[in-house]
Amino acid sequence: MIATLQCFVIDCPRPRELAAFYRELLGGEVDREDPRWSTDQAWSTLHTPGGPVLAFQQAPDLRPPAWPDPSRPQQYHLDLGVQDLDAAEAKVLELGGALLDAGDPGRGWRVYADPVGHPFCLVRE
Repeated sequence: MIATLQCFVIDCPRPRELAAFYRELLGGEVDREDPRWSTDQAWSTLHTPGGPVLAFQQAPDLRPPAWPDPSRPQQYHLDLGVQDLDAAEAKVLELGGALLDAGDPGRGWRVYADPVGHPFCLVRE
């Protein structure tokens, strides 16, 4: 094991509205204080009673999925917490993943694609 799952991130036009919708479905607390991130108009969270956190990231020009139409597939990305970004990156690449965005050297996260092309982030814990 090289990572822990921090949250599921869902792109949407209005993060707090979608967080409130899922709170109605799943229970939990919207925008609870959490040292891993801050919330604002572009980022909202839902800490569910069972433990998983859903995060909602603003994407104003989102083209929502048209399931099951493959021309507009479902979209998501996962944030995976790691202690050492460089060591975790080496393992991801070894397993067939690809680096999509290394960012600035001091940034605490990097973007990758799994072997099929789904994006995910490694985030320094």
